[in-house]
Amino acid sequence: MTTAQPATSRSSRFATLFASLGPGILMAAAAIGASHLVASTRAGAEFGWQLAWVVLAVNILKYPFFAAGARYTAATNESLLHGYLKQGRGYLLMFTCLNTIAAIASTAGVCMLTAAMLTQFVPLPIDILAFLVLVSSLALLILGHYQLLDKLTKVIMLALTLTTLIAVTLAFNHSAGTVATVPSESPWQWAYVGFLVAMMGWMPAPIEVSAWNSLWLLEKQKTQTVTSKQAIFDFNLGFIVTAILAIVFLALGALVMHGSGEQFASSGAKFASQLIDLYSDVMGQESRYLIALVAFLCIFSTTVTVIDGYSRTLDMGWQLLTHKPDCSARLTRVMLLVSAFAMALIWFFKGALLPLLEFVMTLAFMTTVIFAWLNYRLMTSNSLPEEHRYGLKMKILSWFGLTYLVGFSAVFIYWKLIL
Repeated sequence: MTTAQPATSRSSRFATLFASLGPGILMAAAAIGASHLVASTRAGAEFGWQLAWVVLAVNILKYPFFAAGARYTAATNESLLHGYLKQGRGYLLMFTCLNTIAAIASTAGVCMLTAAMLTQFVPLPIDILAFLVLVSSLALLILGHYQLLDKLTKVIMLALTLTTLIAVTLAFNHSAGTVATVPSESPWQWAYVGFLVAMMGWMPAPIEVSAWNSLWLLEKQKTQTVTSKQAIFDFNLGFIVTAILAIVFLALGALVMHGSGEQFASSGAKFASQLIDLYSDVMGQESRYLIALVAFLCIFSTTVTVIDGYSRTLDMGWQLLTHKPDCSARLTRVMLLVSAFAMALIWFFKGALLPLLEFVMTLAFMTTVIFAWLNYRLMTSNSLPEEHRYGLKMKILSWFGLTYLVGFSAVFIYWKLIL
């Protein structure tokens, strides 16, 4: 009797903790899209292990700005957008305007990537598949709401994580004894500034995802109690998973594709085929369709979370700015508008996946500086109870992060406008 009780208690605590997970895992699902499957894998394929430390450093330097979403909401039971408004109406207006642009571009990027994966199963033009992906995503969100998104994402994330870890473990054996036939180029050349900025823009995700995490946490609290400790644990778990998988995807590109002389194609369908080849080369050709299915589900979940996250923040932003009451119908209209403009952007790029993703990631990097500064300002402001404000360690890490973001933005502007 005395030994059964602690085991039952531990099981109960674990069940409660697992049930409280959600916003952080959704954030991870949003992150493990273009930044991981495309940017990290491409970094490994083209430059080997040279950019591994950069990927890790970017994740660490952006941590304080992402953590603001969970920490602020756990402390105040308000979203980050409410916090921006308390800082001044202009701050919320600036965030919402920039977020509108990012919403359209990011939705277009992940939607086209999802459609590219779908070409492995359905022989249709990528723009038609992108339209079908958008319609399916909207149907899932409008009919299933947050609860279905929460449950679905946990399963997909687990499947993707296990598959990728198995693939990279096999890749170490696959690459043993092989010699690169093409020497590695250095990524530290002016010609690659655009790629570096694009990679870091969505690594691990656009910083406005912190606002999504904040709103998802509020949504989670409508159905169950989530303590401050649970909310921060959920965020940290999701963030650590994204950082680890970023290195894992880079390793996959470095171990399988680097030195082969092959480069990723800009065409969406061709790129998807090359990406699936990375897995099937080390796991066996018989696993190709299973891998393609897991990759598709991963990117599809990213598309769904991106549409949901951006639409929620836009809806809440305009609601606070115009003093309108909460309205589920308005959220649906926002989703439809964002999706319509995203589809127009997809048609503009005419199936050229990598150029579209580079455009979206670069845009994300340039706006990241402003979003990061807004979050830092909020987490150190007097409007937040002192015990919940960032301490000295988080402030120092934030200063390093802001310095890096501003510095690299200046390098990019110099490269783009002057060189």
